Amino acid sequence: MSFADNLSFALTPTQNALAEQVTQKTMELDYVEAFNLARKLRLENDGVGCLFQNIIHISLYDDKGDTASLKVAAKNLESCKTDGLWDALRNYEIGYVLLETGHSVKGAMQTRSAAKMFEESPELEAQAFYAVYAYFVDNSLGWLPFKSDNRESYLKTLDEASLKSNRFWPLFLTPLIWIHYDRKDFQKGLELAERGLKKAPNHPIMLQIKADMLYRLKRYDEAAGIYEQSASKYMERTGKSIRYWCSVLNLIRIYHDAGNDAKAEEQRKKLKDPEFEKQKNWMPESLMDDLKGRNLI
Repeated sequence: MSFADNLSFALTPTQNALAEQVTQKTMELDYVEAFNLARKLRLENDGVGCLFQNIIHISLYDDKGDTASLKVAAKNLESCKTDGLWDALRNYEIGYVLLETGHSVKGAMQTRSAAKMFEESPELEAQAFYAVYAYFVDNSLGWLPFKSDNRESYLKTLDEASLKSNRFWPLFLTPLIWIHYDRKDFQKGLELAERGLKKAPNHPIMLQIKADMLYRLKRYDEAAGIYEQSASKYMERTGKSIRYWCSVLNLIRIYHDAGNDAKAEEQRKKLKDPEFEKQKNWMPESLMDDLKGRNLI
């Protein structure tokens, strides 16, 4: 394999079709079939199939709050036999797992290592993965004089890739939405969340993201309606999992800001449950900081 080939995400048509199907089934929450397809992909390309298996494990954690799946991904990603850009993606996913498990320095270093390889490839998907990393670097250094600022270019790359890549679109669309959230462009974030829901109707995480945008747009009734439904559905699917508690925490601030103190207190009382204490450290740091900073919890 030449150096140029190493800087490519190219797969055979059969392998690529399987990769796209894995993503589709994962976003449909059909994890059993997603794993079946990933196993078939391993027979065609062991390293890439291994990588997609562990992206499914990470998705299970994101959706169901299955921390055991995150630990499985952390262990298995270390042994996936990938090369070139696929190895860069493996390191990128390891970086995400490290960040989620509180190893921020190691996670940042792992992500930086992957980003350097992505930067060298002309392929859109590689440039989009690089854009996620590079945007936040430029964002943190934007105040420096004479520092080049390519953030708008990175946003365009992410947007294009989220539309064109069938196998990686969730990995591009989600950070793109949160970038717009950080920029306080909540209307654009809402539009992008709606785009995601067109591709994956009723996806529970995308619905929560939509609710976050509605909340920031002060459309409190709509935001509360989504989070009430989300809490109910997660209780049915997973019990009192991470996403269930995220719903409760968000409802506290939504009802508070809407002026409905009674409903905010109703949600706050749920936090006395010992199950919340067990999972408190897995709650999004920004959400907890906001609630604590305003003395809402």
